[in-house]
Amino acid sequence: MRLVVRTFSELCLTVGALIVLFVVYVLYWTGVQAESATAGELKILQQEWADRPVEAPTPAPTAPAPAPAPYAAGKGIAVMYVPRLGEDWEWPVLQGTDAATLKKGLGHYPGTARLGATGNFAVAGHRRTHGDPFKDFPRLRAGDAVVLTDGTTWYTYRVDRAPYRTVPSDTGVVDPVPRKSGFDGPGRYLTLTTCDPEWGSSHRLVVWAHLDATLPVADGRPQALDS
Repeated sequence: MRLVVRTFSELCLTVGALIVLFVVYVLYWTGVQAESATAGELKILQQEWADRPVEAPTPAPTAPAPAPAPYAAGKGIAVMYVPRLGEDWEWPVLQGTDAATLKKGLGHYPGTARLGATGNFAVAGHRRTHGDPFKDFPRLRAGDAVVLTDGTTWYTYRVDRAPYRTVPSDTGVVDPVPRKSGFDGPGRYLTLTTCDPEWGSSHRLVVWAHLDATLPVADGRPQALDS
């Protein structure tokens, strides 16, 4: 009997230690990893933008310009700022929404529009773990600015409504004209998605925004970041 009790006690201690280690990993270590990974992605983007050759003005084209190359999977696209979520809130946006990509930043849904283009530029991010980028997602409100840059242009989007709650199978939220968004025709839209509840994934929170203004990076920062 004593052997059984002792074995059970040791088993409980082992399980307890594993649970503590798991909690430390989820709450702390994934954040440490994300901080390093996102800083690396931001540095890569900034270096790529700094190395871009300055293009000389060209005459008006006589034929349509070729379509830009598709975004490369796992590579940085832009940097996002959301003043409502914090003065220092700054996250890279990478191509793809797979688990490996979302450990390094926010992820652009493959098949949705390019940044600033007609259609729906849709982005996913973790609510918790891996840096908690969208921890305060429910705070977003109509009129809030979501600002992105691709190194040449600032894009300021304006949120149209408070977060909408739906289920993961509701893929229409990232359609070119997202369903249930209230948009009634083609436009230049932005969709942000994250998990709900805060420590679960049974549902999704969604925010929709429309492109409000653009500004060349050479002209300075957009007013939305300084107001």
